[in-house]
Amino acid sequence: MPSAGIVPRRAVQLAALFAMMVAFTAQLLGALLPVIPLFIAASVVNLGLDLVLQHKQPGLLAVLGRIRFDVTVRQLLRDMLILVGLLHIDGINPLEEQAPLTITLLLFYGTHFVCQAVAVLVRRTRSLPFVTRNIDASALRLCDAPPRILSRQTGRRLLRFSVPTTTGMMLTAITTDAYWGGIGLAVSLALSAGGTLYLGTWLLPKKRVAGEKQALEWLDNWLAEYRPTVGMYFSGGSSSAYQANMWLSTLASLDGNPIIVLRERFMVQKIEATDVPIVCIPKVANLMRLEHSALKVLLHPANSGKTSQILRIPSIKHAFTNHGESDKLSSCNPYAKAYDEVWVAGPAARDRYQLADIGVEDKDVIEVGRPQLAPIQPYAGAPAGRLTTVLYAPTWEGWDGNPGNTSVILAGENIVRELLADENVRLLYKPHPMTGSVDPRAGAANTRIQAMITEANARRSGAQPGPEAAAELARCTDALNALTTSAFRKSADELERMRLQGTPEEGRAAAVAAAVTAWEEAYWNSFPEWEHRIITTARPGIFSCFNQADVLISDVSSVVSDYLTSEKPYAVANTSGMSEDDFRVNFPTVRAATILTPEAEEVAGLLDAVRNPEKDTLAGERAELKEHLLGPSDPPSSVRFNQAALALAAKADERRIRMENRLSGIPGQRSQEDVDASETAEDKANGASDATAAV
Repeated sequence: MPSAGIVPRRAVQLAALFAMMVAFTAQLLGALLPVIPLFIAASVVNLGLDLVLQHKQPGLLAVLGRIRFDVTVRQLLRDMLILVGLLHIDGINPLEEQAPLTITLLLFYGTHFVCQAVAVLVRRTRSLPFVTRNIDASALRLCDAPPRILSRQTGRRLLRFSVPTTTGMMLTAITTDAYWGGIGLAVSLALSAGGTLYLGTWLLPKKRVAGEKQALEWLDNWLAEYRPTVGMYFSGGSSSAYQANMWLSTLASLDGNPIIVLRERFMVQKIEATDVPIVCIPKVANLMRLEHSALKVLLHPANSGKTSQILRIPSIKHAFTNHGESDKLSSCNPYAKAYDEVWVAGPAARDRYQLADIGVEDKDVIEVGRPQLAPIQPYAGAPAGRLTTVLYAPTWEGWDGNPGNTSVILAGENIVRELLADENVRLLYKPHPMTGSVDPRAGAANTRIQAMITEANARRSGAQPGPEAAAELARCTDALNALTTSAFRKSADELERMRLQGTPEEGRAAAVAAAVTAWEEAYWNSFPEWEHRIITTARPGIFSCFNQADVLISDVSSVVSDYLTSEKPYAVANTSGMSEDDFRVNFPTVRAATILTPEAEEVAGLLDAVRNPEKDTLAGERAELKEHLLGPSDPPSSVRFNQAALALAAKADERRIRMENRLSGIPGQRSQEDVDASETAEDKANGASDATAAV
């Protein structure tokens, strides 16, 4: 069954389309009969409805465009019906009065089409072969974008500029005086012609940005000057940006000059606040320019269709870091063979690759830990107060239709029902952002779970935080947004954003980290401690939820592995159809977990063990499993990760030296410059090893 919000929305959309068809019919009847009140009312309502839908339901109007009934056709039909209506009104001379109106109307449409052509030219001149962020690109002669109603909003421009025409024509229909129609048309014509001329100024040399050849030369020069050594490569859809964002702090802390390489233009603004330079290069031909840069290592948090394109560059070494580790098959994708190395958290992932037998050699698997888990607080014992905070963070349904991927469909409501039945439980529900994107049943179950939690909150009461808590959250939100959100004009395009997002201020990264910490504290303090929370926004992050929770309930996913760094109790739902023994054997990450069946009857026992540590028989296994999954805590993961990056960079240097020697025709002989470069790389790697030993 469709969810509750879909039916009314579809009904509204269908009603809007029906109203537009009725308006056109009424306008036609009013023009032909003629019935002047009907004619005027239908003409005004028809245009007004289109204006409203342009703002409220642009997707609905796009459907009309696919059947060749786009905004231009609709407005032209409206204007033609108005002219037909005026022909049938007594007192208006068609030759002496209406002919000039018709000619002026045609001139208005002529300027409209000219404006469209100019807009296309302007957009082309304002499209560079790449997009940057955190880089001073002023040398590309970047300037503010033209008003979007002129350059990009063709439909809205035509409708808004037609308002004076329709108003004047309606006054003519009332007064039978063509003077009013002429005034309205003159205003519309002046707006259209003036807008076209103004938009055309962006084609003049003063406002023209650098051409493609100049821009690519600038990019080459910037790469030569910045000399990036290690980077992160990412390509994906709009909902996948979290996979890259989780690695930002780790990338920024590596030795060398980091860089982020993207492929989709929209992704530039999806990357969270960072000081690392960002370059988006959509075309493969331009991407190959990285081969001639100083870039040695690229880290890959995800596989995508475009990953194979960057792997063509042999001078760069590629490491697959993944965006999370779990026992799922997707964590051992055969695509991993394409990378030079596969970086994993600990021995468990190494074993997983060998058991999967997908062609990844053991020597290419490097254990680096999970550096980004540092903010997760360790286990501090049983809940201190009356309430036990439970985090239920199920994963999504995945692409393969396996019922064991997510607990939301088969067990989610039962788990939540059992938790809500305990008056001493505070539930934090944080579903995966892609829940319901493949299987509608998951989306429907997610909706029902949220309704259950909302109803449970309505039955609860207790002390409320004072108004100062909300004020502090508002203050922290403003402070965080000021650091992490760029305020752009509505008309800003990617080139204007490039200009505004140049070189970041020194110390911004540290300021952002402090602001996030302050915001998270203010967020949790702004709600009653007894209130259940549904968290579907990016903030607070999953790690902040970990720190609030006394126990986690999840599925077989990377959430479990990350949570284990705290060594707190956790449970995993078994909706796979396997027996508990088989489930534990097939998914090692659940070895130290309480296993929940779809009926969730084990929830009461789980809560009892959390509240009474002497009944927690899995504490020792959690400590052992943590090291098995995430590797040793000494040396720290950040040190091991940096060491792996330096070692892989040294391999890239060695390959370049070999290739230069082959091209020079003197096998085995190296120039002094090559020797120095190799020794520098080795010194860095040895330095990292010394640091590791010291730690």
